[in-house]
Amino acid sequence: MSAYFEYLRQILIAFFTDLGHWFYQFIVSPWVDVGNNFNNYNSIFGKFHNEFGFWGWFFYVIFLIFFVALLAAIGYGLFLLIRRYVRFVKKEIDKDELRRQVERLNYELYTATEEKNKILNLKTAYMGLKPSEAAAQQEEIAEVMSRFPKLTSVDNNYKERDTSIMFKEGLSLEELCNSFRNYAASKLGFYYTIDVVRQLFAGIATSKLIILEGISGTGKTSLAYALGKFFCFDSSIIPVQPSWKDRSELLGYYNEFTKKFNETEFLKSLYITTYRKDINVIVLDEMNLARIEYYFAEFLSVMEMKEKENWVIDLIPSQEKGDPIHLVEGKLYIPQNVLFIGTANNDDSTFTISDKVYDRAISLFFDDKGRPFEAQEQEPLSIPYAQLEALFSEAKKQYAISQAMLDKFDELDNFVIKKFKLAFGNRILKQLETFVPNYIACGGSETDAFDFIFTNKILKKFESLNISFLKEELQELYNYLDKLYGKGKFPKAQAYIESMIKNN
Repeated sequence: MSAYFEYLRQILIAFFTDLGHWFYQFIVSPWVDVGNNFNNYNSIFGKFHNEFGFWGWFFYVIFLIFFVALLAAIGYGLFLLIRRYVRFVKKEIDKDELRRQVERLNYELYTATEEKNKILNLKTAYMGLKPSEAAAQQEEIAEVMSRFPKLTSVDNNYKERDTSIMFKEGLSLEELCNSFRNYAASKLGFYYTIDVVRQLFAGIATSKLIILEGISGTGKTSLAYALGKFFCFDSSIIPVQPSWKDRSELLGYYNEFTKKFNETEFLKSLYITTYRKDINVIVLDEMNLARIEYYFAEFLSVMEMKEKENWVIDLIPSQEKGDPIHLVEGKLYIPQNVLFIGTANNDDSTFTISDKVYDRAISLFFDDKGRPFEAQEQEPLSIPYAQLEALFSEAKKQYAISQAMLDKFDELDNFVIKKFKLAFGNRILKQLETFVPNYIACGGSETDAFDFIFTNKILKKFESLNISFLKEELQELYNYLDKLYGKGKFPKAQAYIESMIKNN
């Protein structure tokens, strides 16, 4: 037995001795010779410094300064790396803690909601509420229990409401434009040129997305606001956030933990439209603070579909009892009476609007404040969207584009292809077929309508070209417009061309 204990003693001594040697070798030993190295540096210096001379000492001081600076830079760099690492670790720890708190709060919210539902059920069943009170309680319970509480509340608000609107006899698009302009000026103090109003209503006939862009303070948001007031149903103004990256920011998302859909105001406004018969305006305020083709991509694609019954948005995989009435198999139909208006400031804080968005929208540019004018008193006008659609359809029949203008536009297309390698595209030609007749029906001229489309659909694409090397070609285009349509007949396009030449 004593032999074993002696073995154990010696094996432990050997192990810890080796451990001490390892620690010394890797931790202490590298620093042992540092003192000797410094003595070596000093001996080298002592060997040569007496023969330095003036310039030798001068460069020695310079070298010493640079060497110390290098060591300081290395030390500072290590300090920054360590500090960044510590901050990163702390941030990740804070995120984990925040996630735990959110999960706990969600669970507490879910528990509190369940308890509230039980209390409401007890009240209805056992406390002898009047039928009307019981119905109200049941509606409240339904909203709380529903996966879509906001949309369910819309169902409850509209289920017995009559939203039918009578047609207004003898209304024309020109009268509608003048009425809106006078209403905005006389009732709201917003002043717009008749040309802008014509572009707006012709744009509504052409696309479900209207972009109002320009410098801040020129009346972009107020125009969308005034349009809602004029049609007797306030526009829904949705502020776009810079963090928006996908459709969930716009529509919301289903929370698997709470078993509820996190609804947005945009989704609620869109759902309200399914109940109404008039035009409903949803404003995406400062829409280019985030990339439009990211968060609005699904709507851009859906609105390209020719068959209107395919204008649907998937919200949830399957339907459940208690889901909103107008949600069919988890899909929401986009009504034809909805109009999306996006406001866009052109400054360094925003993203450039891509061609994909421009091609599908009608863009109005604001570069000046409205000038006050004497306007007739005008009351708001409540008309069904069906009447507006009928006016748009009638305009296409009554004011079809003349073949002469189509031939000239084809010549202009060939000129632009030859000089700038850009083509108009079928989508633009299709929009022409709707925009031009409706612009004429609003009181404008055919040439002005072509001028607007050419400027806003074609010339804006020139921004992707190297304008500095195309000034001669732009001047040729300027002169060609005069030759093709008559001198000064395309003022918007020629003014845009002049600004491109001047600013590049």
